[in-house]
Amino acid sequence: MPARPFLSALAEQVGILPSYVDQFGHTHRTPDRVRVALLAAMGFEVRSEATARAELTRWRERRAAQLIAPVRVADAGAARRLGIATHGRPMGAWALEIETEDGARRRITGTMRRGAGAVIRLPPLPLGYHRVRLVLNAGARNECVAEQRLIVVPAHCPTPRQRLGPRRVYGLLANLYTLRSAQNWGCGDLSDLRRLIDWAAGRGASFVGINPLHALANRGQHISPYSPLSRLFRNVLYLDVTAAPEWRTVRRQPREQRAEAQALKRLRAADAVDYAAVRALKQRAFAALHRAFVARHRGATTPRGRAYARYLAMQGEPLRDFATFVALQAYFERRGIRDVERWPAAFRHPRSAAVRKFRAAARERIDRECYLQFELDRQLGAAAATARAGAMPVGVYQDLAIGSAAGGSDVWAFSDLFLERIEIGAPPDDYSPVGQNWGLPPINPHVLAATGYEYWIRLVRAALRHAGALRTDHVMGLFRQYWIPRGASGAEGAYVRFPAADLLGILALESQRAGALVIGEDLGTVPRGLPRQLARWSILSTRVLYFERDRRGGFRPARAYPRRALVAANTHDLAPLAGFWEGHDLVLRHRLGLLDDRALSRAQVERERERRALVRRLRREGVLPRRRGMPDGPTLRAAVHAFLGRTPAVLAGVSLDDLAGEVTPVNLPGVPLTVYPSWSRRMRLPLESLPTDRDVARALDALPASNRARPRRNHR
Repeated sequence: MPARPFLSALAEQVGILPSYVDQFGHTHRTPDRVRVALLAAMGFEVRSEATARAELTRWRERRAAQLIAPVRVADAGAARRLGIATHGRPMGAWALEIETEDGARRRITGTMRRGAGAVIRLPPLPLGYHRVRLVLNAGARNECVAEQRLIVVPAHCPTPRQRLGPRRVYGLLANLYTLRSAQNWGCGDLSDLRRLIDWAAGRGASFVGINPLHALANRGQHISPYSPLSRLFRNVLYLDVTAAPEWRTVRRQPREQRAEAQALKRLRAADAVDYAAVRALKQRAFAALHRAFVARHRGATTPRGRAYARYLAMQGEPLRDFATFVALQAYFERRGIRDVERWPAAFRHPRSAAVRKFRAAARERIDRECYLQFELDRQLGAAAATARAGAMPVGVYQDLAIGSAAGGSDVWAFSDLFLERIEIGAPPDDYSPVGQNWGLPPINPHVLAATGYEYWIRLVRAALRHAGALRTDHVMGLFRQYWIPRGASGAEGAYVRFPAADLLGILALESQRAGALVIGEDLGTVPRGLPRQLARWSILSTRVLYFERDRRGGFRPARAYPRRALVAANTHDLAPLAGFWEGHDLVLRHRLGLLDDRALSRAQVERERERRALVRRLRREGVLPRRRGMPDGPTLRAAVHAFLGRTPAVLAGVSLDDLAGEVTPVNLPGVPLTVYPSWSRRMRLPLESLPTDRDVARALDALPASNRARPRRNHR
């Protein structure tokens, strides 16, 4: 018996797992102090066994009182059976009303049979979001009424065969903010993406994958694409000001033009993205663009005016809330208040009287943010259209982060959904021996279900818009999440179960509607059975060359890689190939004080073993000549890309950093930005030089011809 049996029982009821097995095969049991902290954050009073027992009783009673589940996600066959929990209620007639997603209504009636439960057979329903309303004992004084959101989903996400046929293909993986070009304003933008797609399509690539485009504060510590203000809307820094239709009508004074030219010269020459400076420069342009748009299109019957009205209607209240949050953030920043936690209490809820008053006073500022999201959507759509014109079978491959920042718009607008005093992370593993705390507040899975999964639906739709493929960061989070009480170490958390079947069913529905492949980032501590579950939903796995080793440290042969996968040499959290090969990442960690002299020496010895093991594998595969000595960097990179293309994996991802020979990582996980400027490093090679660079061509030419898409003849 556990020391606190009612606490343990309640924890298991709400999904806090009693233990987990780490990467090394060790079992870790959840301590009572962690249970208390997680349950308290979820709103349970569990300081004593008596209160835990009372909470457990109330939890069971609430569930027993449900006539039908408030939300149900089911395939077409299971959706036809509606289970009724009568629990001793009087039997009698029932009436059922069904409203399908397209607005069609149907009513059926019957009589409930006696027994502890019953099943009502529903008519066949199409895929989509429907409403069911049940009236039990219809017409009697003691009638019971219950409603359900019934989500009918397909069996799986689109399969590679549906999208690609029998082919295996390759594509580029790029961090958009790192792109350097003669046109951008010091940060890669959506026009750069369109130009990159245009070139990649001509080289037979089937997709271009990019980092999350989620909205960021773009200042200070708030620049990680994996810790966004909102996952529903996009980062305005990716908007190309000069590509907006309104730009050609903007009139600027000569003094403004000279100041802008000077700023652009400095930002374009910089080795790192100066988020605050780019943000300030673009904000002035955004104001001018919005004024021009209002004068010509807002409320007008022009095609652009009508498109804006449709966009506002489609995005609805979440867009209005996001735009209000951004306007409030700017308002308080001007008053020296940068953190949402320091906002006056009256402004911490989107439906408060103070916020309503602010909306009225800041109507134009709020509309400007809506306009910017509208134009971002148009420019991303133009990039996707370029992929289609280039006959790319997949196109834009987007990325969905695992969470939203604590001081962001999503947490502000959906405050009932997110938990305080708890943060998402990962337990200790061979990548991070002390565990990881990502500082992201988790979503309460029970509130998510109680709200009909509305936030998840919107999130998936936003991520899939204009996408031919979607990478879901830390896909294990759809099954379980590692929650850490605030202030605790990464080793002092517990896993919490999530409604994976429901979340994956909705992901399958939305990805089928978008016609997009889904890739799960399944690196790290992976629960038993996850690969089988991903395969069941046709979600591709992720395989990284650096990690694919046997027990002796040797690199696995190409044939050992799975077919249902995206294979790549590395990730944004790892050293690029050139940096790995030269040991630059080890020297960098030593310079930052992360490795002492002795640790550096040991790491360099181990890296030499890894280099030799990699060369042995590449020579055995026939992609590297069998000659003495170690290859130079460009030869090694070309051989690695040839190796990736020979694996059975349907998608081979080639990092743009690796093509260009970058040595510096874009991110050092767990290292503060004050120590290392993650998410800021720009590429040394400008976008315009890619088509003529010999090493880039050599690396791409090494890919097998069977991996290449056939570009249209009239493609540029």
